[in-house]
Amino acid sequence: MGRFLAFGEIMLRLSPPNRELLLQTPHLDVWTAGAEANVATALALLGHDVALTTVLPENALGEAAIRSLRGHGVDCRRILRREGRMGLYFVTPGAGLRATDVVYDRACSAFAETPTEAWDWDALLDGVTRLHLSGITPALGPVPAESALAAARAAAARDIPISFDGNYRARLWEAWDSDPRTILTELVGYADILFGNHRDVALLLDRDFGADGEARRRAAADAAFEAFPKLRIMASTARHVVDSDHHRLSARIDARDRVAQTEEIDLSGIVDRIGAGDAFAAGVLHALLLGEDIERAAADGLALTCLKHSLPGDASLFTRADLDAFTMGGADVRR
Repeated sequence: MGRFLAFGEIMLRLSPPNRELLLQTPHLDVWTAGAEANVATALALLGHDVALTTVLPENALGEAAIRSLRGHGVDCRRILRREGRMGLYFVTPGAGLRATDVVYDRACSAFAETPTEAWDWDALLDGVTRLHLSGITPALGPVPAESALAAARAAAARDIPISFDGNYRARLWEAWDSDPRTILTELVGYADILFGNHRDVALLLDRDFGADGEARRRAAADAAFEAFPKLRIMASTARHVVDSDHHRLSARIDARDRVAQTEEIDLSGIVDRIGAGDAFAAGVLHALLLGEDIERAAADGLALTCLKHSLPGDASLFTRADLDAFTMGGADVRR
C-alpha cells in the first residue's frame, strides 16, 4: 500500500464535560486533535502505513501528543520540534436544539510560526506514495499557506498523488488579509482526490450551481473536473440536522464517468460530531488505498463517519473489524 503522509497542525482540543457550557464548571476534557492528524490516526488503525509531519513544541504537551499518535500506530519520525506554543481550540458540544460552538486559540503556534524553508520536502517525501493536505493549513496565515503550497508543489514535482480536504474555515481565513480562492485553487489543482461539495467548488470557481440538490452536486463536480485536469474523484457527505442528537447522513463520490451514492442513514444518539468529516475522508481513502471501487469507498466513508459520531474526541479510533461489523449491520452486542 505504500507510505501515506499527512501534513498539518496538531492541536489540543478542550471541551467541557457532560455537554456543559464552556467553563460552566472548572473542568475541561482534553484530546489531541487536528484534521490531518485525525485522518492519519484513523488510517493507521485501519492497518495502513501512515506518517505525519508537523511541528510540536519542545515541552510536555508536545511529548503527550507524540505518545498519543504513536500509540495509535502513526509514524512520528517526520515531526519537527521547535520552541513555541501548541495551538488550542475549545469545543462546546451541542445538545438538543443548541448547536456545537468552536473557539480557536491557535494564533502564533509553533506550527504557524515555522518558516516555509524549515520543511525539507526531499527528505519528508522520501518513500511517500500519497500526500494528504487540507484547507485548514493555508487558512492559518501567509506563512502556513506558503508551506502548504510548497508541500503540494514538491509532491507534484515527484508525481506523488495528493488528496485534499477543503475544510473551509471562515473564522481562520477572516483573521488575516487572505485570498482563499487563489490559494485553494492552486492547491486543488495539484489534487487527484478532493473532499468537498458544491459549496467548495462554488468558492473556487465563483459560480452558482442552482438549488436542486442532485443536479447541483453533479454540475459542481463536472465544473471541478473541467477546471482541474488532475482531479479524478470528488467525495462528499450530505447532512440533514434534525437536532444535535439526531442527523441523517449520506455519502457520494463523483468520478469523471460515474457517481456512487449511498442510502441515507438515520443517526441518533450522537455523542460527538467533531472530526466526522476526517473520519469520512479516512474511510474513503482506506477503500481506495486497497484498490476498491468508488461504491465501496463511499460506503466505507459513510460507515466510518457514522461510527465516529459515537465517540468523544476528534479522531476515529476504530479498526477494520469495527468497520466490517458496522457494514454487516452488527448493531447488537459483540461477544
